[in-house]
Formats: sequence, structure tokens, C-alpha cells
Amino acid sequence: MARARLLDWDMEPLVDVGDLGTGAGDGLGTGAGAGAGQGSASAPEPAGKLSVSPNAEIGALVTDGAGRTLYRFDADTAQPPKTTCENDCATTWPPVAADDALAGEGIDKALLGEVTRPDGSKQLTIGGWPAYRYAKDTAAGDAKGQGVGKKWFALAADGKKAQAEPAAGLSTREDPKLGEIVVDKNGMTVYRFMKDEAWPKPVSACTGACLEKWPVVAPVEANDTKGVEKKGLMSFTRPDGTVQQTIDCWPVYTFAGDKKAGDTNGQGVGGTWYAVKPDGKPVGAPKK
Repeated sequence: MARARLLDWDMEPLVDVGDLGTGAGDGLGTGAGAGAGQGSASAPEPAGKLSVSPNAEIGALVTDGAGRTLYRFDADTAQPPKTTCENDCATTWPPVAADDALAGEGIDKALLGEVTRPDGSKQLTIGGWPAYRYAKDTAAGDAKGQGVGKKWFALAADGKKAQAEPAAGLSTREDPKLGEIVVDKNGMTVYRFMKDEAWPKPVSACTGACLEKWPVVAPVEANDTKGVEKKGLMSFTRPDGTVQQTIDCWPVYTFAGDKKAGDTNGQGVGGTWYAVKPDGKPVGAPKK
């Protein structure tokens, strides 16, 4: 069986064209199989009541009545609306039907429209952009299609690409075990060292090799924080010239042992390192 690569819609390894259930076309409806047997592959699925769902990494995105993420394709156009995803592409990226789409919370009904596909079916448009689902999103809330092929992106309510707001330099998150704790702009947990000093001025007892495991948090502007108390939010210059951030005047650090956002592997290390509350106090540290 001839083998070919999936095109713009999905950057997967080599697959059999026949596995996608289409003719011998190039997957965009331009080959010999274009127009043949595309009814079942590209017939739009109902949309239901659309709504806007938050996504920490992608931003606010549009979901259908079943909670599935809706996408747009850079090869399409919005003015005028035009779909270029047919045949194999429409199997991987099923188009969304226009006829039953309802504007739910956060959706402007005036931005909903439709475009006629080559097979005559009506596909939903948002802000002029044809809307699709992604076949590999198997559960409500999945957004595995984001950025595929650098041409597929989750839809925002205005039809633009969903985009998360830049994270604050310091903010807080609710940890299931530790409660509300401070994190840096990358979502990494922020810690305090119990051997440090805050008064009358910040002094760090973490030097030399210690800093390899516990990197200092760089200075953050007060207006670049969210949920962190401003009192005592300042920076100081270490003996080596490095400038370090403090919360409630206490020096703060991250932990090299935390590999991803949400990790709290530094909590309680050596009985001297603890995550930080929004007011700068250490979480779970023994009372003196």
C-alpha cells in the first residue's frame, strides 16, 4: 500500500493513506480522490450550545455543547469565510455544523455564521472562521489540537486565536496539600529558607553550592504580581551583586528539584525550606 505523510492538519509520522478512509487525493481535496466519498468524512457534527471555557495554558477558548474545544485553520479564510479542510483533513478535523449552534455564556450571537462546504453542508463560523473539532480530543476539556502543524489553533470567542494572558511575575495558586502558595511566572513553587534573615534588612544564608539547588527569584515589579501581599515586597542586592526578590522582606527561591509547574518537592527539605504563603510566611514550618 502506498504511504504518505499527513499534511498540515496533523504532524504525525508516516501513515497509510488508506487508513484515513479516503481516496487517493492529497488530503486537501485537490487530488484524484477529491469530491469522492467525502460526505461521511466531512459532514459537520452538531455544535449545541457554545460557551467560553478557561484554559490556563491557552487562554479562554470556545467549546461546544459537549465541552469539546473548537479550532480554526490558518489555511482557511474569514473574509470571506472559506474552508480548505476536506477529505482526509476533515476526518482528523471534523467540521462543526452550523444549523443547531446556540450562543451560550460569553458568546456573541452576532459573530456566529456559516459557510457552505464543497459537499453542500453548512459549517459553523465564528468571527468568519470555519470551526472544527480535533479527532484526538477524546474528553471534554481536551485541547490536543492546539498548535498542530503550526496552523491549527483553539478559537477565541471573537474568532481570533485563543491566547493566554502573560503570567504575573509572582502569583498564587491553590495547592491541594499546602493551600494557597506563591509561584513564579512559570508556575514554579517559591520557597523560603529558615536560616535567612529579614530584619533589619534581608540577608540570605544560602550561598555557594546552595544556590545551585535553590536559585534566587529575580526582582519583580509590584504591579507584576497577583495575589501576593505588597507589604515588604522588595528586592535586595546580594554580596555577589545578584539582585534577589523578597516577600515580606524574606528572600525567596525556587527549587532545582521541581521539574514542572505545580511540583512542591522542596517542601520541608532539611527542615529548613518551605513554600511561601501570600503574606510571606512559610507553609508548615515548625513554630519557634
